[in-house]
Amino acid sequence: MNVNYEYYRLFYYVCKYHSITRAANVLRMSQPNVTRALNRLEEQLGCKLLVRSTRGVTMTPEGEVLFAHVEIAQEQLQAGESELAGITALESGALTISASETALNVFLLDKLREFHRRYPGVRLRIANHSTPQAIRALGRGLVDLCVITTPARLESTMRRTLLMPFQEILIAGRNFEFLQGRRWALKELQQYPLICLGSETMTYAFYNQFYLSNNLVLQPDTEAATTDQVVPLVKSGLGLGYVPQNFAKDALAAGDVFTIQLKEEIPTRHVVLVQDGGRVPNAAAREFARMLNSSVTQQNAP
Repeated sequence: MNVNYEYYRLFYYVCKYHSITRAANVLRMSQPNVTRALNRLEEQLGCKLLVRSTRGVTMTPEGEVLFAHVEIAQEQLQAGESELAGITALESGALTISASETALNVFLLDKLREFHRRYPGVRLRIANHSTPQAIRALGRGLVDLCVITTPARLESTMRRTLLMPFQEILIAGRNFEFLQGRRWALKELQQYPLICLGSETMTYAFYNQFYLSNNLVLQPDTEAATTDQVVPLVKSGLGLGYVPQNFAKDALAAGDVFTIQLKEEIPTRHVVLVQDGGRVPNAAAREFARMLNSSVTQQNAP
């Protein structure tokens, strides 16, 4: 049966207030229009729903049966509208981000802190993924957006925004102090053990390309699972290691490690925001992306 939803809505308010006049006032409608709609509803359903008297409006047994269902539907719709209003106003909802470890530590933490300060009602879910894992999660719709580091191989529907450049350095521990005081060519350092992330990571791909561009082969002696493992491994004397500069700042300040000066320049890497253009982001994801883009605009302002 194809009954106009508006008839049910008017029926709900008339029953709620037991008055056509009051319902019309609440809905800002004329009383005759409300009456006509109720008459039409009764015609379409083929039964009497309401009894009008000088004391107001009462429901017939059939009206009570219908109202029991209409009340649930109307209150659920109102609850949905209220919840949706909270989500669009960023008073509630959730934001799921896939972040690589480096992106999280060199850039994202401060932005998450600021977003949470502005919108404390939005739940944050942070997945710590490698760059390839983050891109797969975004492509499958498991996360709203991802913040990763270059290099990155994106799917055709995805678009990226460069957020921040960062520089990596080569560090060594105290047992390699004899390497201080001069600039070294990569080829000269190949005799020393090297610590690197695993071959499935984009960091490995980055340094593999860096070595190939200098006619060398990347041959790490120790593979670390995460970037934050590299500094402790270097401190322990297991070898030399490449890390983002800020990952090593405490160890550098304490004198536990030092920077090896290279003749070759390590290419600059970037933290990037990746979004899937094939999906419509929710309100929280749109606002967080806007905040990230705004911070880039402010950094680039003259």
